[in-house]
Amino acid sequence: MNFYTGSGSMTVQEYLARRRQFEVGFWGVFFVAQWAVQFALAYFDHRRWGSPFQPWEFLVWEGTSILMVAILFPLILLLEHYFPLRRGKVRRNLAIHLLFTLPWSLIHVSAMVAMRAAIYHLNGASYNFGNWPVELFYEYLKDLQTYAALLASVYLYRFLLVRLQGEARILTEPDEGEAVEPVDRPERLLVKKLGKEFLVNVRDIEWVEAAGNYVNLHLGDRIYPLRETMTKLLDRLDPASFARTHRSYIVRLDSIAEIEPLESGDARIHLICGQQVPVSRRYRDLLRAQLMPA
Repeated sequence: MNFYTGSGSMTVQEYLARRRQFEVGFWGVFFVAQWAVQFALAYFDHRRWGSPFQPWEFLVWEGTSILMVAILFPLILLLEHYFPLRRGKVRRNLAIHLLFTLPWSLIHVSAMVAMRAAIYHLNGASYNFGNWPVELFYEYLKDLQTYAALLASVYLYRFLLVRLQGEARILTEPDEGEAVEPVDRPERLLVKKLGKEFLVNVRDIEWVEAAGNYVNLHLGDRIYPLRETMTKLLDRLDPASFARTHRSYIVRLDSIAEIEPLESGDARIHLICGQQVPVSRRYRDLLRAQLMPA
């Protein structure tokens, strides 16, 4: 599956390699575009009714609001990380998100008003927010919609990304015929991608990286998300073949080319594929023990 860019096409793997940069860039462009659209709507609407306000005031109003939403957006991602809307926890976690919209909106409005007042003061004017109880309620309703829209956008993006790259599931029963592996040590993964299912071998996994509510399984140039925690996944993998090197990383021992000690006491693993994986001091001795011959 390819993404189209101005210079050609980009594979899903190439996108994932620079995923964070693309995501930050997208949201940056998104919020700037929102500012421009909201300014245009407010300006032309007020101009149609003969409003006495100046154009710079509309820029300030919409700009301060959008800027604070952008600054507070990571808080939504952080809360979603700890309280994801996943099966079995939707009702409880949705209630937590709903409660969180109250302080989120209050911070947004307070900071927004403070910035507007400061900008107006620099321009030799004064800013009047209006009737605070009424305006706070009005702004909260808007913030509630904004919060829901941003959270829904995050889940839609993740859904589309999973559909493109494929989501892995550890087989807990034989895929066909008689069992060929113990349930506790699965040898294969069932991967669903764009409506199709196929099997991949666990022994092809080179390294694993934590990614929010998922872990990313790296098999050569392929990456498959698995909805599992690092600890639970490690319990399912063969300890003779896999080792945890960091709270966010697991490596297949046969994929290690060399281990580079660092002055800090940590280390860095160089995999055969060229990838570098950190080794924290917490897991250094455990890794050494697993690499020592019996």
